[in-house]
Amino acid sequence: MSRHPDRKISVLLVDDHAVVREGYRRLLENEPDLAVVGEAAAMYEALKRDSELKPDVVVLDIALPGVSGIETLRRLRAHRPAARVLMFSMHRDGIYATHAFDAGARGYLSKASAPERLVGAVRSIAAGHRYVSPDVEESLAQHSSSAQLLTGSLSARELEVLRLLAQGFDVEAIAQRLGVSPKTAANHQTSIKQKLGAGSALQLMLIAQQCGLISGA
Repeated sequence: MSRHPDRKISVLLVDDHAVVREGYRRLLENEPDLAVVGEAAAMYEALKRDSELKPDVVVLDIALPGVSGIETLRRLRAHRPAARVLMFSMHRDGIYATHAFDAGARGYLSKASAPERLVGAVRSIAAGHRYVSPDVEESLAQHSSSAQLLTGSLSARELEVLRLLAQGFDVEAIAQRLGVSPKTAANHQTSIKQKLGAGSALQLMLIAQQCGLISGA
């Protein structure tokens, strides 16, 4: 359904940090053609608000507690196939963007981008275009082969666990950061090792570096 040119672009913000959402709201509502119509902090709230409001664009953080932003994206699209979702993430790695687009995202913007890029991305997606921030686009090209190898084997949550393991976090710390139980985090660790054929923490770190999940020192 096309949007009337005189109507503002409606936006739903999904991020678990209220202060961050407030910053996005102020930035977007500074623009005469944009209106933030709702906010959500987690998946179930996001699904409810999206169903009620049917916004033109959903700005969705990839790192939600409990159910990940990628899974939230899948469920949003399952409930409302016409939903246009912009993934907004601290991760600039091409592999995360690949997962997001595979799940149905219309755009992917890193939080390292200049503020005006968020405004441009929302407008672009509302107009029916695909959007990738320049830093992510570069990473997509740089790590495309590695990303393709892992995309078919690891889930988005497993990628996040792998990145944290490679940074030296233990299972307890990972569980706390992701808002899951230690048992769930341990199960992800086991699954990752099996899928990648890695028998040690060093092997996991090397694989993570190869795929651009962490930078090589």
